[in-house]
Parts: sequence; structure tokens; C-alpha cells
Amino acid sequence: MSSSPRPTFDKPTLIPYSQVTRHVWGDDDSGKVIDWIYVSSSKIHQLVFSIPYGGNFRHSEDHRTIFAADELYYVLSGTLVLSNPENGEIHKLEEGEAAFFRRDTWHHGFNYGQEPLRVIEFFAPPPSQGTSSAYAKTKPNLKELRYKQDELVGKWPMARSEAPVSMSTIRENDILWRMEGKQHQTLVGLLFSSDQLTVGKRILLPGQQSETEVHAGDESVYLVEGHLAISVETPGASPWHELHPGDGFYLPQGTAHQYRNISDKPVTLLFGVAPTYLSR
Repeated sequence: MSSSPRPTFDKPTLIPYSQVTRHVWGDDDSGKVIDWIYVSSSKIHQLVFSIPYGGNFRHSEDHRTIFAADELYYVLSGTLVLSNPENGEIHKLEEGEAAFFRRDTWHHGFNYGQEPLRVIEFFAPPPSQGTSSAYAKTKPNLKELRYKQDELVGKWPMARSEAPVSMSTIRENDILWRMEGKQHQTLVGLLFSSDQLTVGKRILLPGQQSETEVHAGDESVYLVEGHLAISVETPGASPWHELHPGDGFYLPQGTAHQYRNISDKPVTLLFGVAPTYLSR
């Protein structure tokens, strides 16, 4: 299979779903996954992948799932069973739930629902920094696979503190909520934030707008629901861009931008910023 494409942009860019870069990852041993790659800049990588009913991804000699990056998976639809086949760790995620793991974490994924599974993935540092397949091929291939932790049977949940943990789940009560802005306050929930990557979601009520903001990193946006306008303060750029569900948007580091809900229903968008969320 060919290497993963790396769509890059040199200015604020609307990425309609119809124009997203398509790719098929994997082989017969690892399983094959359909990718929609939105952004792969020098700072951040964002894609949506789909696994059919009954399908999964694992790894193979040529496609090893261990990387030198922070990763977050957010379930858009379906049920994801996420595993670390090195230690037997298993997590079950439903729509609207997420999990993150840091570098050097083996991972496999299974569609355990009755519909196609769709997951958005944020990844930083990105493949352009040598953190994905090039790095994975330097690691010994994992030959013995574990999908259970028998050592915990007979003492659960008393031995919870003894369980190896390489992945963390994020459900509604695990989100770090913030009201951002002074005059126009909007609700932002951070799912994960490290020195490499911050991933969150923003909720805008009908007619609500954010204040102008700037991040010290590249930002990639994905519209989950609603009708969103993004305005950017960049010479020569369109004054505002209109997004529908499934569309994405790329904002280079330092770009001043503002969000506005231009519908009569709530807007939910997901975003990733790398490496630094707060402006300096």
C-alpha cells in the first residue's frame, strides 16, 4: 500500500468533505481502514477513519501501530473497542467519547457496534516529523498479542490501582470545561492537553459567536453538527467561510479567527491545536 498522503496548506483553508484526501491504510494482515485525511501540516495531523461492521485494524510487519506522537481518538458514530495488545488493556468507547495515549503505545481498534464506525484522530507531532511509519519501523515488531488481563481476574475492582494503564478514556465528566472570552463567552471543553497537542470541542448556541482568538500552534477544525461560519483576519483571505457537518478548516499558527453559529440549532465543533494552545 502507498504511504499516507500529507495534505498541507499555506494559509487559512476551508476543507469541504467532498474535497478531503482519501486513503486506504493497511494490508491483509493488519486489516484495512478507510481514511479521510484533512490536515497534515508541519505541526498537526487530523483525519477521520472508518471501520465497517465487524471490522478491525491491528498491525503487520509493514504497518506497525506504535508511533512517536500523542494521539486522541474521538468516536463520531458507532462503538470502538480500543486495545493495547502489548499489555492486554481494553477500552470500550461510544459515540461522543474519546481516548488518548502518548508515544510508544501499541494500539488496535475493533468495530464492536452494528453500524460503520467513524472516528476522528488528532496526532502530534505529525508524520512530517518522522513520528509515524518511519518511526514504527525502528521498533521491534510485536509478535505476542494480548487482549485480556487474566492477572486481575478474582480481584477486580479491588486491584484497579495495579492495572497497567497506557490509555485514558474521556467521557463527559472527564472534560476540562472553560468559558472563553470576555464579552462573548463561549463554552469550550478540553479533552486532552499536553506539551505536544490540545484537543477540545466548542459548543455555540444559536446566533452565538466567539471572540477573536489566536493560538501558538496550528489548528485543525472539524464540524460535528450545525452551521458554522469562521472569519479570519488575514490579508487577501475571504472574510468568512461557511462550514457544514463533515467539513474541516485549517488555521496556521498565529491566525486571528472567530467562530459564529449562523443557524437556529447548536453548533458542535472539534479542534486540535499543536503544539501550544494558549497564545504566548
